[in-house]
Amino acid sequence: MTLESTVFPIPSEIVVPPAAYHAAATGELNVFLLILFATIGACLGATINYTVSLLVGKPIVYAFADSKVGHLLLLNKEKVQKAERYFNAHGAVSTFIGRLIPVIRHLISIPAGLAKMPFGRFIAFTALGAGIWNCFLAALGYYLQRVLPEDQLVETVTKYSHEVGYGLLALVVLVIGYLIFKSKRSKKKDKEAEE
Repeated sequence: MTLESTVFPIPSEIVVPPAAYHAAATGELNVFLLILFATIGACLGATINYTVSLLVGKPIVYAFADSKVGHLLLLNKEKVQKAERYFNAHGAVSTFIGRLIPVIRHLISIPAGLAKMPFGRFIAFTALGAGIWNCFLAALGYYLQRVLPEDQLVETVTKYSHEVGYGLLALVVLVIGYLIFKSKRSKKKDKEAEE
């Protein structure tokens, strides 16, 4: 999970659901500890990306993304730019939302470091987003243990996790939109009351 949250393309879908599947099948693993440690691992990996980006700066991050090693890790300048645009458009909350979006998930820490986001806010949003994602993946693995043979697990989880990730993103966007609308409406009422 630490590697998954860095620039290494290791999807969390091949770690958490099989572990939860095993927890449901054997009872040898505690699913709550699984979620906790998966989230801690995600926070460690995200902290690595954040710290490196904070220390080396934009030119070196972009040069690495376009290097042969960066390409081996499935990185390129466009992916880093996409993560940075997403971060700039959505502010600090993008660290939380970005943890729910495939591809952006492991890169969202880079623009947070480049933007010098306060570490406390960064780690809080990262832990919240990673925790929700890990809960979903663990629940999926736990459920699939009842209906799916183990040899089909990774393929099925990978297929549906992207779709559910986008669904979670849509839900978060709707909630944020509602909160913004409610805040603007409240300010408008206060302004009318003052007049």
